Amino acid sequence: MKAFMSRGTMDFLEKLEQKHTNIDFYFISSSDGGIAYYENSSKNIFSAGQTFDVLKAVGELSKSGYVVMNHLPVSEDSSPSFEYRMKNSNSGIEKMEGFQAWRFLRQEKKSNYVVLTQWSSFADFENWKNSDLFKKAHDTQKAKQPSYFMDRPFVVTGHMHEKED
Repeated sequence: MKAFMSRGTMDFLEKLEQKHTNIDFYFISSSDGGIAYYENSSKNIFSAGQTFDVLKAVGELSKSGYVVMNHLPVSEDSSPSFEYRMKNSNSGIEKMEGFQAWRFLRQEKKSNYVVLTQWSSFADFENWKNSDLFKKAHDTQKAKQPSYFMDRPFVVTGHMHEKED
């Protein structure tokens, strides 16, 4: 399965939904603007956006909730072991109250990954971050970071955009 993501103003992104009624869009309002996201087998309708392979999917995305997207650039030679570890991880995240969905995405033609989680609320995400399951899941990632990154990891957070009538 493929996933597609593009940024823009909410007004612009919502017009895409009117134009492409056969696509189930998810709109995210973040501090740096709007994000349109959808999944399907292959068709990308964005002229400027990103295409991802969905490497692992847990849960169902919802039109409401809080979203956290960890963008992780990984060196080419580290990609196979990183993918293996992520695909075979069992963090227990789906057992957390308020959990809705988790996606492990690899950007096409690059060694960039996105780990997307969706929660019923910001408070549910905070409970996950402060849980023993979170600490255990991230325990193996405590390796010393290199002093220089070509690209720095970054996090984008936001709420699912609810349309005004």
